[in-house]
Amino acid sequence: MRYILLVGFLFSFNNNLFAQVFDGFQTINHNQIDRRFYLYVPNNYSVNLPTPIVFNFHGGGGDPISYMNYTSDMRGLAEANNFILIYPEAIADPSTGSISWIDKATSGAPRDETLFIDAIINSINSNYSVDLDRIYACGYSEGGVFSYELACRLNNKIAGIASVSGSMLSESERSNLGFSNCSPQHPTAIMLIPGTSDTNPHSLYQGCCLDWGLDSYYLSVNQITDYWTNYNSTETNPSVSDVSNTNTTDGSTVQRKIWSNGQGGVEVQELKIIGGGHEWPGTSGNMDVNANNEIWQFLSKFDINGMIDTLNIQDLQMPISVIPNPFNDHFIIEGVENDLIELYDLHGRKVQSRLNNNFFNTESLKRGVYILILKEKDISFKLVKS
Repeated sequence: MRYILLVGFLFSFNNNLFAQVFDGFQTINHNQIDRRFYLYVPNNYSVNLPTPIVFNFHGGGGDPISYMNYTSDMRGLAEANNFILIYPEAIADPSTGSISWIDKATSGAPRDETLFIDAIINSINSNYSVDLDRIYACGYSEGGVFSYELACRLNNKIAGIASVSGSMLSESERSNLGFSNCSPQHPTAIMLIPGTSDTNPHSLYQGCCLDWGLDSYYLSVNQITDYWTNYNSTETNPSVSDVSNTNTTDGSTVQRKIWSNGQGGVEVQELKIIGGGHEWPGTSGNMDVNANNEIWQFLSKFDINGMIDTLNIQDLQMPISVIPNPFNDHFIIEGVENDLIELYDLHGRKVQSRLNNNFFNTESLKRGVYILILKEKDISFKLVKS
């Protein structure tokens, strides 16, 4: 009888916990068009814990898979820090045919991609346990430009953004875009990672370009930080420090500027890549910093109300992980102390248990799927022996 009850518990509890874990493309119909986004839900996702979302936007002409493979793959970061990761896919601009987040058409109803992101949020929230106060956006190049658009025009849902090699629109021939229509509603954490030698028109450090005949114009880095520090009521003068030049062959150095003590404790931070080009630091160009890590370390400190209580931020991030997964002859549980840990097969049989020992020798186990339960924390993981 106890065996039957345990099997029932494992399948009811863990099916609820893991049935929605996902790694791949999903499709939603938006404005009568089937739109795709790449979704990564970490293995330690739990329906019992509201989970942050990080959107990561590819550049113009790009796509999620190439972007992950060659620029910014945050899946390991999402696994280690327990956040839902989403790479939306842009579509062809109806005027130019180029894959784009920013509507460049000069006639017809303007295309507003912020509504597509809003639709994704609503879809994910209906299927997963989402922390609606901790939805973040970041992006590269035009994806970085679009991140500012979300901070401006989907601000009721976006807690903070980070833009890499992408400026903020000043104005556009499309009246719904740009600085003049920026209307944030809450203290908003902002990180920007610009290169001083970037030559792309929409990411020049000094801004661009009233005399180039473009249909859009872009703020300089100083104008961007002026706008967001004024809006957030941060300290006027930033703290400035040099990041250690650990790679002396990449042709660039990094200066960190932080404007602190804004409303709700929010900050504005610039990682100035001196000599840097149109690149994603840590993957290409500068190697003194890793943009993936910098972005999460910065954004994760804030929610939609401002800085998260430092006493609670560790619990919110739930830094518990099982590595490796899939495993072979062993796995290790990180971030847990003084907890009873039990491992079950899918028939409900307990195959191992530990107390105050997080190393599991699994040489004797058969290949297959196992359920790991942290008894005191009421958290479970699905593991696979390969």
